[in-house]
Order: sequence, then C-alpha cells, then structure tokens
Amino acid sequence: MTLNQVRENGFWILGGSNRVSKLIRKCVICQKLRSPTQIQKMSDLPSDRVTEAPPFTYCGMDCFGPWMIKEGRKDLKRYGLIFTCMASRAVHVETLNSLTTDSFIQAFRRFTALRGPVQQLRCDRGTNFVGADAELKKAWHEMDHQKVKDCLLSEGCDYVHFIFNVPSASHMGGVWERQIRSIRSVLDTLLYQSGRQLDDESLRTLMCEAAAIINSRPLTVTHLNDPTYLAPLTPNHLITMKSKVFLPPPRKLPECRYLLKKAMEEGTTPH
Repeated sequence: MTLNQVRENGFWILGGSNRVSKLIRKCVICQKLRSPTQIQKMSDLPSDRVTEAPPFTYCGMDCFGPWMIKEGRKDLKRYGLIFTCMASRAVHVETLNSLTTDSFIQAFRRFTALRGPVQQLRCDRGTNFVGADAELKKAWHEMDHQKVKDCLLSEGCDYVHFIFNVPSASHMGGVWERQIRSIRSVLDTLLYQSGRQLDDESLRTLMCEAAAIINSRPLTVTHLNDPTYLAPLTPNHLITMKSKVFLPPPRKLPECRYLLKKAMEEGTTPH
C-alpha cells in the first residue's frame, strides 16, 4: 500500500519495495503493532534439578493460605508451608501458626526430622525465609567451624544453603507454585466433602491427605494408555516404595464421630 501510494503520486523508485520495507522496519510503532509472536526459549535446568540425590536433598519451598480455623469461640488463621523435592517432584506440607521466622524454623525442623537433612533450599524473598536464613547464619558463626565441618562430612550431609529468587519474580518459583495450585485443588474438594468448619487438627489432617494425593500422581504420561507398558513412576515410589493412590476415609466416619461425641455428653455409650 505504501509503495502504491508513492507511484500514484508520480514517483518511480528503483528498488522501491526493498526501500519501503526497510523504512517500515525502522518504525517503532509498526514493530509494536505488527511484529510476529515471539517464541519463549527455555533456559537450562539448574543443576539441583538433574542431580542424583535422595529425595528432599534439594528442595524448593513457599507459604500459601491462609485458612480460618475454629478454636473455642475464636477464629484463627493458619498457613501452609510446602516443600517440594527438586529431583523426585515429591511434596511435603506443614502447617504454620503464623508467617514469622520462629514459626517457619519450627516447621523446618519438623520437616527435616521426617525427611532427613537438606543441602539446599530455594525460595522467594519472604521475610520469614530471609529471617530464618539470618538466624541460621548467626548460629553458624558461633560454632566451631572445623569441628562442625568434620562432623557433617563424616555423616554425608551438608549445611543447608538458601538460594533466594530475585525480588518480585514469582515466575522463577514455578516448581513450587504449580504444586501449590494442585494442593489447593485437592483441598477444595476435601473441604467441600468435610465441611468448612475446621479445627487445628482437622486442617493438619487435610494437609497431609492432600500431600499424599499429590505424591500419587504419575510423573510422566508417556505410554499411560498402553496396557502392555509398566506402571508409571510416582513420587510415592521413591519416598515410600508404595504407589497406591490415597483414598478418603469411609463416609460413616463423621457420623460415628458425631454419635460418639453426643453419647459422651449424655454419659452413655453408643452401640
């Protein structure tokens, strides 16, 4: 159209098509409005995603929530803390009473007591994570470094190392953000079946059930519809050596619990 308008005004330019194209390519507005869709290039995976190591040696973590629970007449907030293994893609969920540094350190100690020592933790720049990193470094500086180093090397473990994402870059935590979305989907179903009136113990139970369901998912969909192929690998194969999908409790359980509570209030025993 541009070249045609030039010729209609009585000008014939040698190599006009190339000249017009070159001028249009230099136009910033035209490039913004008419440029083709860019293709996203995926960078190389970090080394901890492809390193052969026991489950939960290299982890990513993040907080999510809150959920409201009932304690007497008070409504309290509780949060979830997810740990995901960078290699096996297994998840572990803990509950937090608050988003403070002390609460996170307590949950981290519970996690390491169950899953073993951790060498590296990836996370965003949450104030509780940064504070925990500072507390651990402060305690580290007060120790006898050589003695601690010799002890850790003899036990085949290492001091936990925090790697923080850059500020305001949640897309860099896609490994755990996607797992949080899956856990929320499972929790929505469990809460729909169990009711919204939760206490502290019920919320911890649902968190553990959601983690068990997520860990039962197949890690690959290749040959999933092939009846002659082997069963797909799941995170539970790697952390529990079992692959059975976690099932909900019997539907009569809440009713039995209600009858037992009512009988205790009346001082009788249900049959």
